[in-house]
Amino acid sequence: MVAGSNMMPGQILDTALTAGSLPSLGPLAGISATTLTDQLKLAQDFRNLGAMLSPLHFLGRLGKRPLTAIKGEMDEDDERRRRRRDKNKVAAARCRNRKKERTDFLQRESERLEVVNTDLKSQIEELRMERQQLMVMLNLHRPTCIVRTDSVKTPESEANPLLEHLAAEKLTASK
Repeated sequence: MVAGSNMMPGQILDTALTAGSLPSLGPLAGISATTLTDQLKLAQDFRNLGAMLSPLHFLGRLGKRPLTAIKGEMDEDDERRRRRRDKNKVAAARCRNRKKERTDFLQRESERLEVVNTDLKSQIEELRMERQQLMVMLNLHRPTCIVRTDSVKTPESEANPLLEHLAAEKLTASK
């Protein structure tokens, strides 16, 4: 019996037939139909065994949980994420507020120090002018002063030309 149009789909061929006697089997030619059938059954058994050893098999059969439990856990995870986001949002707002307060404080401190600096600079200028006036008054008073001029100590940078002239005259007069 040769395979033809009278074969039904899924019908097992006669075991006496070889793959070589069937048309268009190519590389399977020469293998008996029983060997092919046995190998197909064995392959199916291996697939079933692989499926049984798969972790999905154990989860699917032994650890199968109702969909509502899984959905409840997902809702709990979503709720936990939402709470964490809310806490993070509050913490970020607090951090921004602290940073803004610190910036404002530093700005006020900078302005205060600028005012103090300006006041100190004007005070320095006033003291310089007062010192200059006192030096002028001292220089005007020295020629008429009874106190010996050599006992008055004047910083070298502020030496008075009049005093130097008087000291030079004394030296020449004593010689």
